[in-house]
Amino acid sequence: MIALDALGPGGAYRTRNRLPVTDVAGTPLAELSLVPLLYILRTMPALRRARPLPVDARRSALADAGELFARGEVDGMTVADYRHTVSRMSGTPMPVVRAAVDQIAQFAAGAHDRGLQSARPVGAGQDWRDQRTRQGAAVWIRRGEVFAVHAAGNHPAVHSGWLEALAAGYRVAVRPSRREPLTPYRLVSALRACGFGDDQVVLLPTGHDTADDILRRADLGMVYGGQDVIDKYADVPSVLPNGPGRSKILITADSDWRDHVDLLVDSVSAQGGTACVNTTAVFVEGDPAPVAAAIAERLATIPGLPPEDEKAVLPVYPVATAKGIESYLLARTSGATAHLGGDGVVEELGSGGAVLRPAVFELADPHAAQARIELGFPCVWVAPWTRAAGIAPLRDTLVLTAVTTDESLLDDLLAEPSIRNLYIGDHPTYWMAPGVPHDGYLGEFLMRSKGVIRD
Repeated sequence: MIALDALGPGGAYRTRNRLPVTDVAGTPLAELSLVPLLYILRTMPALRRARPLPVDARRSALADAGELFARGEVDGMTVADYRHTVSRMSGTPMPVVRAAVDQIAQFAAGAHDRGLQSARPVGAGQDWRDQRTRQGAAVWIRRGEVFAVHAAGNHPAVHSGWLEALAAGYRVAVRPSRREPLTPYRLVSALRACGFGDDQVVLLPTGHDTADDILRRADLGMVYGGQDVIDKYADVPSVLPNGPGRSKILITADSDWRDHVDLLVDSVSAQGGTACVNTTAVFVEGDPAPVAAAIAERLATIPGLPPEDEKAVLPVYPVATAKGIESYLLARTSGATAHLGGDGVVEELGSGGAVLRPAVFELADPHAAQARIELGFPCVWVAPWTRAAGIAPLRDTLVLTAVTTDESLLDDLLAEPSIRNLYIGDHPTYWMAPGVPHDGYLGEFLMRSKGVIRD
């Protein structure tokens, strides 16, 4: 059993209230210490009292921690053991875990220069000592001192995001997901081993009854979850909610969809279909049936394998969870034509757990409600699109890949505020890179400009 202790300002803390964490077959893997409210009430002021590390020290410590996280031994666990354990714990395919580990290291190394600084206004300096302040200039400063994160457990790479807050000098409190707390435990431990003090970054596993107390006692926070989470925090300006991506692909009549089947299949199935940047709806100007059939033909060949297998592609869940997702899906397919998954998507494994196999459904109407359904496996809705429908069906989208040569349409898509990222041409919806905004720059939320003039 792996002991996943809370990591507070006084070091590791093992509580009497511990939550068993199992693998996808139900086998216990770890015990997660759940901290009480009193511990939170003591920890958050300690973060506020701490002084941030100097900029150069933060930059160096982040890069070193990313390398240690991805290559070294942390708290007695090698990276090979970590990858295997987190794959069994979360059901995330091993190749996805490997890529996520490398991504976290890459983002840690670039959190300050390529991440945070990409958001800084060109007219703002980083410090009052900037020579421009002698004539009067803006200086980019933090909006607060303490940043809290309610982390997700669907993909290890979600933990690359909050590293920018550390780069900015915030002291950070991370509440891990109960589904997969090992990644944030390892990352916080690596950060502490590489120069961040125990009062700079903490891990606070909690019950649901005390989770919001962490957010309330921070200056700013970031949360992950479903639409219910988005709705809960929509009117809370100090909290940045991250919810369903509902990422989409549009192919207009001036492009031959047959040239882009690889793009469609890859965007749906990469990363196990678990990420907010995976494609959940494809809109076609023309007949959607052959497009749906082509996607289904390719996705049907993906094998069902245990998550730790080096050739695994599909996510694995506990059997009861997988069947619950299947029931939810099948209850919402009325009026849709099944090309794949119409009889069910659960494939039980002999080693325990169940693979969620891909699903492809054809819709008759671009405005059909099903096109907004996002599930944690490769599930895609293929719908017709017309010029009369316009951009309305494409709204509320984290990433839209538009395969079109219509520049007027592209202008409209770029101007639409609810389409947060626009990829033009043959670019998968899951593409990301340091320095390129994901859902805007996090720095836009963390920082603000202050006018400064000095002698």
